[in-house]
Parts: sequence; structure tokens; C-alpha cells
Amino acid sequence: MIVTLTPNPSLDHTIEISTLIRGSILPAVRSWYDPAGKGINVSRALAGNGFATQAVFPSGGAEGAHLRALLNGTGVDVSVVEIAGAIRSNVDLIEPDGTVTALREAGPSLSSAELSSLESLLIEKSKRARWTVLSGSLPPDVPVDFYAMLTERVRATGARVAVDASDGALAAAIEAGPDLIKPNQFELAAASGIAVETFGDAVAAGHELQRRGARAIIASLGSTGALYFGEGTVLFAPAPPIQAKSAVGAGDSMLAGFLAIDDAPEVAFARAATWGTAAASLPGSLLPTTADLEGMVIELAEVPAANVPIP
Repeated sequence: MIVTLTPNPSLDHTIEISTLIRGSILPAVRSWYDPAGKGINVSRALAGNGFATQAVFPSGGAEGAHLRALLNGTGVDVSVVEIAGAIRSNVDLIEPDGTVTALREAGPSLSSAELSSLESLLIEKSKRARWTVLSGSLPPDVPVDFYAMLTERVRATGARVAVDASDGALAAAIEAGPDLIKPNQFELAAASGIAVETFGDAVAAGHELQRRGARAIIASLGSTGALYFGEGTVLFAPAPPIQAKSAVGAGDSMLAGFLAIDDAPEVAFARAATWGTAAASLPGSLLPTTADLEGMVIELAEVPAANVPIP
């Protein structure tokens, strides 16, 4: 079982349009709703490929009811804490070339009782988990060290902890010694204090975060590929040429692919890169299933020279 926590979930409304013109009335080519939030996306990707997963999140308002209804039948086991406020409702506008204009709400504040219930529920579910994923933005007014505190509490249950966050929440969590973190290029730079412009910069940044406490790292580098930092090893998965339709959920799918099976790092990382690439080839918030992964294999390569730039 892989448990995910999404403290700030959202109902995502994806709308495909022909052209984005400010100040105009634009007809939609098509539109749909997806249950979203980074942890929920990880669970959706896992369940879509037949792996057991449980998504823990707060739920409130009509948006929360809609999100839960969308998760019915997906294979995701849902555990929620009912809250007084309504969860976020986000909008993604997608143009034909794959450009996404994302509108993001802040989300509801959680009362101290609601936050405490969420913590307790997560710890209880983590007792039967291989991995617990702490993922996404924090609701307003939640302490920045929330993931750091949960990392320590979850690891005490025996589960391993993966963190996918940004800014202060990621920096604080790293100090608590998570088993895995998954920053993108910009998060890697911000957390390490190193401007990541070349592969040498990326490697130095990854080693710095390991020095601070992260046991392993998957750093996604967009269209360039991804790096994995383990115990005494750095691996590189190049991104194959694809027609990218949306980056939404690609990082979450990458994390799901890595955690799905306890394989050697080389095998798990290659699978992670494959899942992430498959997600990028799908529109909106859609995540890859077994059918989308069929025939897609990414092989690892040597880490590029230190002076090779990262776009």
C-alpha cells in the first residue's frame, strides 16, 4: 500500500481552446473535470496501473463532493476529513500547442481541529504503508514545517516518506531526513541555494540537499530529462522527443512510477521517467494508465558533462 497526503486538494476544470485572446469570449473545444492535487495525482497514477493506494485529504463543499465522486471507480481508496470550507477549484486553459494557462486558488484554511484530525488519519493509515507521500502546497495558515513534522511521525510508524513540495515547506522537510524528495529544476535551485543552469550545477545542488538530510532525490528537469541521486550514485534519464500536451501531473506520475515497485534504483528510476513522459503526452490533468505506457521504454544514459546547459 502507498498512502498519499494532499492537504490542499483541488477540483481541476480543464478547458481546451483554439487561441487564448485576453478580453475575449472564447469558445471551448472541449472540457472536463479531474480530481487533483499532487498526492491525489500520485494515487490516481498508481491505481490506473493496478497498484494499491490510499489517498488522504480534507474534503468540503460541493467541490469536495464532486472530487470524491470523480474518484469513485478509479481504484483509489479514499480517506477524508470533512472540513467546513470548500476545497479549491482550479482552471487549466490548454492551447493546441500544449501551452497551459493555469488559474490556481489558495484553498481553504483548516481549523486546528481539522488539521489535527488530518494528521491523526495519516499516521493511522501509514502504519500499513510501504511509502507515505507528502505532496503539494499547504493550505493557508498551516505551519511551514508541517511536512517536516509529519516526516518524523510517519517514519516512526515504519513507513518510508517521499516529499514533493516547494519553498519553505520543502526546505524544512529536508532537514527531517525524508527517504525521497522530488523537486523540479526551480525547486532544486531554491532549496539548495545554487542556480541550476548546467548539469554541474544540478549535481552540486542535489549533493547539497543530500548533505542537508534528503536520502534520495529525483530531480525533474523538464524537456531535458531527470536526475536521480542515491547513495553514492547519480543517474540520468534523458527525455525522449514527444509531442508534449501538458506538464500537469507529469512529476506526480514520475514519483508514482518510482514508488510503484521496490526495485533497484536503476530500474525504478527508468520506470519513473517512462511514467512521467507518458503523462506529458496526455492533455490536461489526465494521467497514464497501462495502455498509455505500452511500448514506451526510457533507457538511462551517462550524466552529461558538467558544462552542458539545462534550458
